[in-house]
Amino acid sequence: MSSQDVLRSASTLASYNMLLQVMFRVLTFLLNAFTLRFVSKELIGVVNVRLTLLYSTLVFLSREAFRRACLSGVSGTNHSWRQVINLLWLTLPLGVLWAALLICVWLWLLEAPDPQTVPYYGPAVVMFAVSGVQELLAEPLWVLAQAHMFVRLKVVAESLAMIAKCSITVLLMVFAREWGLYIFSAAHLVYTGFLVLCYAVYFIRFLGSKEAAKKGFPLHRVGELLPCRADGEPLVDWSLAQLTWSFFKQSFLKQILTEGERYVMTFLNVLSFGDQGVYDIVNNLGSMVARFIFLPIEESFYIFFAKVLQRGRDVKSQKQEDVAIAAEVLECLLKLVLVVGLIISVFGYAYALLALDIYGGSLLSSGAGPTLLRCYSCYVLLLAVNGVTECFVFAAMSQKEVDKYNFVMLALSVSFLFLSYMLTWWAGSVGFILANCLNMGLRIVHSLLYIHHYFRTTQWKPLRGLLPSPLLILALAVSAVVTALSEGVFCCDSGWFLRLVHIGVGALCLLCVFVAVLVTETRLVQFVRTQLLPQYRTKHT
Repeated sequence: MSSQDVLRSASTLASYNMLLQVMFRVLTFLLNAFTLRFVSKELIGVVNVRLTLLYSTLVFLSREAFRRACLSGVSGTNHSWRQVINLLWLTLPLGVLWAALLICVWLWLLEAPDPQTVPYYGPAVVMFAVSGVQELLAEPLWVLAQAHMFVRLKVVAESLAMIAKCSITVLLMVFAREWGLYIFSAAHLVYTGFLVLCYAVYFIRFLGSKEAAKKGFPLHRVGELLPCRADGEPLVDWSLAQLTWSFFKQSFLKQILTEGERYVMTFLNVLSFGDQGVYDIVNNLGSMVARFIFLPIEESFYIFFAKVLQRGRDVKSQKQEDVAIAAEVLECLLKLVLVVGLIISVFGYAYALLALDIYGGSLLSSGAGPTLLRCYSCYVLLLAVNGVTECFVFAAMSQKEVDKYNFVMLALSVSFLFLSYMLTWWAGSVGFILANCLNMGLRIVHSLLYIHHYFRTTQWKPLRGLLPSPLLILALAVSAVVTALSEGVFCCDSGWFLRLVHIGVGALCLLCVFVAVLVTETRLVQFVRTQLLPQYRTKHT
């Protein structure tokens, strides 16, 4: 597959992933708004913070290293898919071990919530852990699908699973509200079960078909999806296993950075379960755009960079055409996430109070809620830049550099936990976002230094993507001032008419910003039209 073909496939994957994340965030958004009317904020805090942390810790530590190593390794020609699948099946016993360990910690080391307010905590812990192990059954199939760019499979599978989860939650919430945590545990088991079922059904029908033969798919029978030894080769590729081990050490630290505030809330008890629930709702609302735009871009273009660049090799020893495409794509991606991040930061500040008041009423719009969302709007900018820079860095690093970076991640993890505790003690829940900002800034600096060093002897300067045009900066600055004044005058205690006036002012300012982007960022507009929007890409090709 040529570099241009890989770019088109990665762009398609990013586009579908964005649509998928939009649907997920909207459904989650509506589900949270619905549950706020039926359950206590303490129960929401236990589900969205403690139990979700259990699940995310289990699946992340069990599969993330395998995903990164296998998706990088199979881009070359020296790795057998038989050995890759054998390696991927190790995620299942590893997941069982993590589940047993985490269940013991969650049941016996952590403070249990009040059974009158949050009933059935013990069974819920076990059910969330089982759902994580259940999801790992589909891991070899997921990697096969990603490596061969089966973009629609992921969209369909996760869409059906999410719809099933939301349907079960709503039905049980209405007709069996007294079940407490059983409602969310059962819904999560249904979600992971649907994921596994969709992937299994697809590959059972796909393997051995004419479509598989036409695509040159490396596997031909369903039995080849199971672990077994091939004649004349080891059970697993040990070079790939060593790379997995390097990524595993890194993923452990990355998980602490990603979910650091939840670990601090869970293990150090700095916030009550009710405050945790409010923080998590605001956090999910603030991260909605970041999740459905930035995360799909990071996941999809990590695959692109891993396939186009040769890991650990100097720029001059690689195909210059591939390096040129990688540099151009990196520059456009940086410009894209920078522009989107700046827009979110500017308009998020002036519309945080209105958004929370509409979404959750005084429960969210009073107290620290608006301040939390304003701070998160600024954090989104750092989150956007870091996602793109790290997806390039992780795809280009050699195994030795990955091992070296693990020590950097260790220092960042320790500093993050310390800063989270101290800043939370000083500023309440806002301290979590401030600690995230500081650590994300340090990670960005490290990635920028690596990228600068990587391209320093070439003609390509992809970091220019972080320099917006002066006209765009002016448009954003004027919009920030105008919308802040509009909030002070029109929002949010004087009725819906003035709220609509405030929204209209923001829409007009946003239109001016878009015009500035279209006029000054022509390369970015062309990249988005030809690579990220399927209808324009099809027309272009």
